[in-house]
This record gives sequence, C-alpha cells and structure tokens, in this order.
Amino acid sequence: MEETGQLKRAFIDATAGAISGGISRTVTSPLDVIKIRFQVQLEPTSQWSVPRRDVHGNSKYTGMLQATKNILREEGLKGFWRGNAPALLMVMPYTAIQFTVLRQLKTCAAGSSKSEDHMNLSPHISYISGALAGCAATVGSYPFDLLRTILASQGEPKVYRNMRSAFVDIFKTRGIPGLYAGLTPTLVTIVPYAGLQFGTYDTFKRWMKAWNHRRFSDSSQGNESISSFQLFICGLAAGTCAKAVCHPLDVVKKRFQIEGLQRHPRYGARLEPRAYRNMYDGLRRILLEEGWSGLYKGIVPSIVKAAPAGAVTFVAYEYTSDWLESILT
Repeated sequence: MEETGQLKRAFIDATAGAISGGISRTVTSPLDVIKIRFQVQLEPTSQWSVPRRDVHGNSKYTGMLQATKNILREEGLKGFWRGNAPALLMVMPYTAIQFTVLRQLKTCAAGSSKSEDHMNLSPHISYISGALAGCAATVGSYPFDLLRTILASQGEPKVYRNMRSAFVDIFKTRGIPGLYAGLTPTLVTIVPYAGLQFGTYDTFKRWMKAWNHRRFSDSSQGNESISSFQLFICGLAAGTCAKAVCHPLDVVKKRFQIEGLQRHPRYGARLEPRAYRNMYDGLRRILLEEGWSGLYKGIVPSIVKAAPAGAVTFVAYEYTSDWLESILT
C-alpha cells in the first residue's frame, strides 16, 4: 500500500507539473521569443548600450516595443509562438520531472509526504532540493530546449522548416553532442536559478502564512490558509529574483545554442561555430566586446516573462495537484 501511495503521489506531481508548465509556457511565449532575439543578437539592443569595438552594424532589435512591431510586421502573429512546439515538449517533461524529483527530495528530508511537513523544512533544504530537481529536469529535456532556441531565433526566411528538419540536420552535422550544445552553462545556470526559484517561493510562502497568522489571530474568521492571489504573488517574486540573478549565464547558454546558425544577415552578425571555448570565455568575450549591457541583453522581456511564468506555474501546479489528489483519493 505504501508503494502504491508513492506511485500515486509521483503521478500527481508529474501530471500537475506537466500541465502547469504547458499553460505557463503557452501564455508567455511571445515574451520568450523577444527575449531570445535579444540574447542572440551580437549588436547593441539599445542606444545606451556600449557598442562593440571591432564590429558594429545596424541593430535589428532595439527595444521591446520596436521588437514586437518588427516581429508582427515581418512574421505575423504566429511569429510570437515560433518554437512553441519544441518548447512545450521541453517544458512539460521538464516541469513534470522537476516537481516529481522535488517532492521526493523533500519527502526524504522531512520523513513525510505531507505538504504541511514540507513547509517546516529549513530554507537551505528548499534551495538544495530545487537545485537538484532543476538539474535532473534539465538533463532529461535539454535537446528540446536547444531546438526551441534555434527555431525561435532563426527569423525569416527560415533556416529550418520545422522541429524535425532542425533535429535531423543537427544530428547529421554535429552528432549527439550537438543536441547538448550549451549543456554545461545551462547546468551552471539552473543550479542557482532553480535553487533560488523554489527556495524563495517556499520562503515567501512561509512569510505569507506567518502574515496570515498575525492578521487573523485576533479575528473570528480564523483563516490562515494561503489564497490563490497570495500564491501568485509568491510565484511572481520568486521568478523575478531567480531570473534577475541568473540572466548573464542564460545569455551565454543561448549563444552556445545558436553557434553556426545560418540566419539572414538582417538579423545581425552570425556567431561562428566554436566562437567561445567555454562558458568563462563566453562571459569574458561578451563583456569585452559588448560591455556589461551585453550580459543583460533581453533582461526586460526576460523578467517580464519570468515573473508571470513563475506565478502561473506555481499556482497552476498547486491547484492541479489538489484537484488530482481529490479525484484519486
């Protein structure tokens, strides 16, 4: 019976994680496309950016509003959901694995599978569990992340017609390692990102619960449970904090993923194959050639996307998990 209960719990976590990830990804896809276009553009993304000393051409995208108008005019409304199919194939198994592993790690640490007991875990356990769950989910879904980035950044005319043609070409020319290009900076990114996201989310939930306790301690209502709006605020804050800290590593990851991509010249300078030797070299080169602003290209749409994405993911997961649990119990 104990084994059956564990399997049921894993099914609930995986299903709720996949659904919440799919909803969040589809809702925020336009912001993700704009963010990726900024991140893979070698030229400055605003008039205040430090220009490159060696190569300086006309910038394709110079701001969120300008980029939005540009993509809408050249690629239509569907351009904002370019790469969404592989993104869903990445995000849904990613969040399914992440929430399942996270739950199991917290259960081992707390010695109980009850959510109430997980709330009492120390903050550093939440951070470590989130980081490990993020690593497991990243390795399991990475090729789809690579395909998503390539399809979202290629523009018009398309280099690859669809996900299948991109997969076949990368596999033929670069083999299996090509499908994991940029995995190292991704893992280095996901450790602090997932740790911060889940750690701060749990921390904010504890603070919110304590605030509710003080708020209703002298009230006849006696309702200390966290509302859906409060969960949304916790997820919003967690997503913002994590993305703001880890954005430079995400920029380097995107550069590794689009090395050698034959985009149309109007989308800016092409990043040659093996342009960066490793992650450190990538950070150093971007800093020298594009300035500090180069490491934060796409930070505005990234945070604008990460905040609601985190909020929607956590709220959708909480409610889907409770709904599935009520059905299966």
